[in-house]
Amino acid sequence: MKGFDREKLMHVLSDGIDEMDLPLWAAQREQLMDYLALMAKWNGVYNLTSLRDPLQMVTHHLLDSLAAVPAFAHARQVLDVGAGGGLPGIVLAIARPELQVSLIDTVHKKTAFLTQVKAELGLKNVTVYTMKVQDLTAGPFDVITSRAFADLSDFVTWSGHLLAEGGQFIALKGTAPSEEQERLPGAWKVTESRPIRVAKLEAERHLVFIERAEQTS
Repeated sequence: MKGFDREKLMHVLSDGIDEMDLPLWAAQREQLMDYLALMAKWNGVYNLTSLRDPLQMVTHHLLDSLAAVPAFAHARQVLDVGAGGGLPGIVLAIARPELQVSLIDTVHKKTAFLTQVKAELGLKNVTVYTMKVQDLTAGPFDVITSRAFADLSDFVTWSGHLLAEGGQFIALKGTAPSEEQERLPGAWKVTESRPIRVAKLEAERHLVFIERAEQTS
């Protein structure tokens, strides 16, 4: 693959992981690199990401998703809505193998890629669904997440029926979306908007935590 220097990319990835003090074994780092190689390989045909440079994929995709991993410390069943190429769901499944991670997307090409990743990387903790999240009847999930999927109000409205009692949404966003937060339906409440730092990436990133309003009253 053009521009895919595995040794160089692994060095940047490992540096970023160490900088963020994430406890990932060598085998997990290799899995992340295998995932990146698959994404770079399939991207030309399946248009998984607008990024074409593997080095940018390391910083803007892998490290970006890894920066959110500590927020899922107490999760057990996670749903990634609008999973696309598998961010953050596949990264979570690799970094936290004790998690059960479900990924859902309406685009068949993208879920075909996710199914291929699951098979090639041997991710037994991953389940892939091809459908609208409104139609999903699995779960319940104690954490539902998304990365650049939709407006927060749509996100919680479409997938709220899948959230376990006492569960929470964790949305990965760039800038803190104050207007989106104000549009949330009354049944939901933002409990925290947490800025996070992504190693090797000079960009604003936030995690938005949302729970049912009665949980926080």
